[in-house]
Amino acid sequence: MAPRDTRLRNALSAALLAVACLLAPCGALAAWASFGLADTARYVRTMAPLATDPAVRDAVADAVGDEVVRQLDTETARATVGPFVRDAVRSFTRTDAFRTAWDAGNRAVHGAVLHALRDDGAARGPVTVDLAPVTEQVKQRLAADNMPFAHRIPVTHTEVPVVPAGEVAGLRKGYHVLDAAAFWLPLATVVLAVAGIAVAARRRRALTATGLGTALGGALLALAVAVGRRLTLADLPDRVHRPAAGAVYDALTATLRTASWLLLALGLTVALVSWLAGRAAARRADPVPAPLPPRPAPRART
Repeated sequence: MAPRDTRLRNALSAALLAVACLLAPCGALAAWASFGLADTARYVRTMAPLATDPAVRDAVADAVGDEVVRQLDTETARATVGPFVRDAVRSFTRTDAFRTAWDAGNRAVHGAVLHALRDDGAARGPVTVDLAPVTEQVKQRLAADNMPFAHRIPVTHTEVPVVPAGEVAGLRKGYHVLDAAAFWLPLATVVLAVAGIAVAARRRRALTATGLGTALGGALLALAVAVGRRLTLADLPDRVHRPAAGAVYDALTATLRTASWLLLALGLTVALVSWLAGRAAARRADPVPAPLPPRPAPRART
């Protein structure tokens, strides 16, 4: 093969493999967002253990307690019932009923958000959830404990927005892009990697480079998850609830972190096996020098 043809093949192979290695972490991210976050049953299973997390329970108790107290009609009722309401809500978050309500609430929130993202004809307003079921359970608990003014707690269908109206359209477009990318990016990654290895003049070296590039992509993805956590928590205005937000972020990105470490391990394994195979092949290709014939013994002089 002419040297020029070899250089062209190597250049084309390097370009294809570079693009494939860049697409690998992007494909993992898109697949995680589309198939992990967009599956309601999987989302509810992911969030279920957080019902026993102290930081999450305290954040929920504060949010629900403040909302219930805000609905009381007089200042006297707020001052009298407010502390009992907050204590009752905190106590409620430690019961099996709360874990049931937590799963039901997450299923309702996820279903509402998913419907808004998937249905282009959905309402243009904000995505909301109703706190009435939780308020009703708190009211019943206070009434059972004979707390004054418990019967005056209103159980209204309060629609609490979880996604602002101005963000729904942008999130819908982003969801459709991720939904398509979750299928095409992994497929394109495999096709480009196979093509890059096939056109390379030295395929074993190209395979080693592919493994190293995949490992680098996995490491960058793990770094992006860590940086994203830091930025997400830094942007929260309420420092008190940052531990709860961190627990939620860790639960949602657990699969993505696993995927990043799998890419790293897979890439390093492929690169190491390919390198070792190349060394073994090089040793087999080296000709073994034939042993020299024995030198004849010198004749004795007479």
